[in-house]
Amino acid sequence: MAAVIAAALPLSGHVLAQHAPPAQEKGPNTADAMLHALTVTYPNPYRAMDAADVKAVLDRVLGYLDAVTPAELINKDSHAPIAKLDKPDPDAVLKPGDFRLTSYEWGVTYAGMLAAGSATGDQRYTDYTVKRHQLMADLTRLYLPVVQADKANAHAPIKSFLNPHALDDAGALCMSFLKAQQAGIKVDYSQLVPICGTFVTEKEYRLKDGTLARGGPGADGQPKMRPLANTLWLDDMFMGVPTIALMGKRTGDAKYYDDAARQVLQFSRRMFNPQLGIYMHGYVEGMRDHPELHWARANGWALMAMVEVLDVLPKNHKQYKAVEAQFRAHANGLARYQHKDGLWHQLIDRPDSYLETSASAIYTYAIARGVNRGYLDKEMFGPMANLAWNAVAAKVNAKGEVEGTCVGTGMAFDPAFYYYRPVSTKAAHGYGPVLLAGAEIIEMNRKFKFGLNDSGLMYQGAR
Repeated sequence: MAAVIAAALPLSGHVLAQHAPPAQEKGPNTADAMLHALTVTYPNPYRAMDAADVKAVLDRVLGYLDAVTPAELINKDSHAPIAKLDKPDPDAVLKPGDFRLTSYEWGVTYAGMLAAGSATGDQRYTDYTVKRHQLMADLTRLYLPVVQADKANAHAPIKSFLNPHALDDAGALCMSFLKAQQAGIKVDYSQLVPICGTFVTEKEYRLKDGTLARGGPGADGQPKMRPLANTLWLDDMFMGVPTIALMGKRTGDAKYYDDAARQVLQFSRRMFNPQLGIYMHGYVEGMRDHPELHWARANGWALMAMVEVLDVLPKNHKQYKAVEAQFRAHANGLARYQHKDGLWHQLIDRPDSYLETSASAIYTYAIARGVNRGYLDKEMFGPMANLAWNAVAAKVNAKGEVEGTCVGTGMAFDPAFYYYRPVSTKAAHGYGPVLLAGAEIIEMNRKFKFGLNDSGLMYQGAR
């Protein structure tokens, strides 16, 4: 018999591979009878990763980050540890590690740790966020009066948070505080949330129609060039909008829900290309022509913003369906550009640009969450999310570092800028998305079965 026997591929749980029905003709097989079952060598595992394997990846990330992000204070000159701080000390600073504890990237990481703790049941993830949130609450209590008294000259270990100048200083951190509050975390957020929530909802510069923007008036009365006056960064859909929506849930005030939905739709009207299904990175109000550079991570921030807004926006809100439709349009657009091995390119629609990890991890999270929440069809997007997760997981090295992440990036109107941005394991943008993605994949594969059908990874029913 000329049949070729394929090696068994690893499958999720108890799901068994399904095969084509046997041929009805009698007699010897032709030479091509079983070619469809030949063993395929995939660069990354072609399967739905089980929870234990996902957690093993996340555990490496947790171990690394816990070791290199100390939640401690030291004297800035002597570097001696400060065990207890009962009054504001101008010489106290956070002990330096690999990453800043009060950056927007770490707001995402705190949210990712909370999600991983919930998905895995491992308290260490939750404790990581609680410990650092508690430190920020303690420092805010001590230093906020000092900074408010002299914003220009005061010294504080977390001054950029206590005196925010941009959404980067406040938005993602605020999202993590609000999510932690909703989860019942016993940290006093009574000072933290008003600082960042008020900045995002009331103080950040906006265009005349209320859209969050960069490039408002400077101290000299002239417009700030960020990089041009009245510039929209797609990134700011995430840096501000989830916090606005969460403030609605916290306060019950519908004005926040209205604002969050309006932000999504006004950003999208200016920056989303419906033919391609993806967003441009930068837009300048009043400029007639916009070169469209479809930077991957900014598209990730936009997709994540929408899935976070949908999570709290009341389903009877007048713009709920419009926001959900925009999320679906974007997810469908991104599906067109997924690389054969699971990741997405730095410039999404330019396959000669490099494959980038942080954006791919954000897409994995948002798409899997969309499946779990019913915004996206599990039959189409479940296998896509699993393929993406397997590729992202392969970028977490043995030490727990995330490889292949583009470093911090401004915006530009030429392709060279994006093509040649460096990648680094010290790019903080990769860690939170990996944690969020892994947590959501655990939830998705716990809820739905995915297995092989004629060698293709397919949805196989609810668990």
